[in-house]
Amino acid sequence: MDIPEMFLLADAILIGLDNVTDGLVVYPAIIRSRFLEELPFMCTENIIMKIVAKGGSRQEAHEEIRVLSHQAASTVKNEGKPNDLFERIRKTEYFRPIWDDLDSMLKPELYIGRSIQIVERYCGPNGPVEKALAPHQDYVRQSTTAELNV
Repeated sequence: MDIPEMFLLADAILIGLDNVTDGLVVYPAIIRSRFLEELPFMCTENIIMKIVAKGGSRQEAHEEIRVLSHQAASTVKNEGKPNDLFERIRKTEYFRPIWDDLDSMLKPELYIGRSIQIVERYCGPNGPVEKALAPHQDYVRQSTTAELNV
């Protein structure tokens, strides 16, 4: 009894996913904008490591970053203002040893790892995904959005 029910559940999940993504439009500029808004928060671990490399205490650096991150997040969430974490870091004397390094830490490519290469390798032309879908191209082209009625 459970196995057929699981297949029906998987089918319903895929139909729901199809309904959500049908007509999906991706705007790279908006994605980049959102990414850049969050980038200062993503840099915090690197900031801590830089401070420690220059002789600072990991616990103290973590606490300083934690406090400033919460303040910046509050400004973004409660006041709708831009993320000002790096400005706060630049005004905090504790971080003086790395002030000159901050701008070089705000490069998005430092935080995306190998994701571009992985997607291109697996989803690009002649990749495993393309090869797996090749026998089913007629079906994919003819398919329409399904409706899930509960």
